Amino acid sequence: MNPETPLSPRPLHHLSDVRHRVLTSRQLREHGVTSALLAERCRPGGPWQQLLPGVYLLRTGPATSEERLHAALLYTVPRTAGPGPATATDAARRAAAGPYGEAMVTGPAALALHRFTSVPPLLSLDHIDVLVPRTRRLRSTGFARVVRGHVLPQPGLLTGFPVAPVARAVADTVAQLTDARAVRRLLTEAVRGGHCEPTALVRELSRARLLGRAHVVDAVDTLLAEGRSIAEGRLYDLVREHGLPVPLWNVDLRLPGGPRLGSVDAFWPEHGVVVEIDARTPRQDEETVWSEQARKREHLERIGLTVVHITPKKLRETPEQQATVVRTALMASDDRDPAAYVIALPR
Repeated sequence: MNPETPLSPRPLHHLSDVRHRVLTSRQLREHGVTSALLAERCRPGGPWQQLLPGVYLLRTGPATSEERLHAALLYTVPRTAGPGPATATDAARRAAAGPYGEAMVTGPAALALHRFTSVPPLLSLDHIDVLVPRTRRLRSTGFARVVRGHVLPQPGLLTGFPVAPVARAVADTVAQLTDARAVRRLLTEAVRGGHCEPTALVRELSRARLLGRAHVVDAVDTLLAEGRSIAEGRLYDLVREHGLPVPLWNVDLRLPGGPRLGSVDAFWPEHGVVVEIDARTPRQDEETVWSEQARKREHLERIGLTVVHITPKKLRETPEQQATVVRTALMASDDRDPAAYVIALPR
């Protein structure tokens, strides 16, 4: 028996979905397609075409963006099977790992799937970046560009494809950019569009060792200012939309004739309550910043003020819960001893 002939060949005439229009040579063997038949159908003018090494499109004409995505991911699938048919163990192992194993779309293609406007549409991209474990022996080829990572994030599923989280996809895209304006536009859309928090972006850029590039650092500084502005805007909206008393915004607190106590984002003097947005970033010395914040909080609480810390992520994801926290602190002021008299000055 020919070792390329499977025990139970499956016909191809029923295949219409993209995952059946684009198949690997191994999958074709499992459908009864021999190497000779594959070569015959992929000849010039034939009904099939090779998209990438070992990956074929079972029709003529340009591949769609969906077909290119599927092909790029299939290209990274380990070719561990021998020339014969897949065994039940092989099939079970592949099913457990998913059709693409650990691979996921990243870079501009991932951002296009996340509907970013600062990257070209999928069909206009010359390459599709696929993130794989660093240990994989793969070369970029054709429109499939291999990106390796020490630790792979948990992908999301968009249009049926595994896609890297926005922060990772942005970092993998920034690694390819040399234009400061393009980097700034990309980072701003990620934050302003609510796709991810500035801290997550900076963490990924730092992990990718991109913060040593001057044009990236400039864009990150703009990003952090943008991120704080957005967080402050969400705090304003929280107060207005949930009917909280209007506080004094962005003030420096001082004791009469005494030292400066620090800046806060919101202050209710009649209740002795302050709110601070915790916007630490990986670019800062986290331990130092945390120690400074802890000292300030301890000092404010020692003179009778209640300090509420809110992160930008919580402001974005759980505004109702944060409004409840602030309202509870304001209501509890009646049960506390009066705070020391504090002077609030615009900062």
